[in-house]
Amino acid sequence: MKALAVTLTALTAATIAIAPASYAIPDFSELREENLDKGAIDFDQLREENLDKGVIYEVAAIDFDALREENLDKGAIDFDELREENLDKGAIYEVAAIDFDALREENLDKGAIDFDELREENLDKGAIYEVAAIDFDALREENLDKGAIDFDQLRQDNLEKDAVA
Repeated sequence: MKALAVTLTALTAATIAIAPASYAIPDFSELREENLDKGAIDFDQLREENLDKGVIYEVAAIDFDALREENLDKGAIDFDELREENLDKGAIYEVAAIDFDALREENLDKGAIDFDELREENLDKGAIYEVAAIDFDALREENLDKGAIDFDQLRQDNLEKDAVA
């Protein structure tokens, strides 16, 4: 029994000593430099070039409350009002008893947008387009043939370095 306790204690001490090394943080600066030496794109340099060109655009702050008020003034549906009406009906307490079809009909009677009708109109106009299947593997191979960086290879190289270290 004593031997088992000593063995477990030694095993625990060894685990405590070895575990931090297995979770060591890689030196990303060093990995970045190695990748740059291999011809990887220097995004810092590209960023500086773009800043020098004045590529930064100023984004105006959007006042969503003002936009909402404008839309309500134009006759948009006031979902807060509809929500309050539905809450007043006790819809939140009787979840199993909500008749969504009836609520939908009530909202349509109040002038809500009939999305089924809009969908049918769009289908009639031929608004559905066929999306061609994209072969991403083929695109990747084409890019690699054009000299793009093989990130899978870089990742593998870095994993091998970590395994050696």
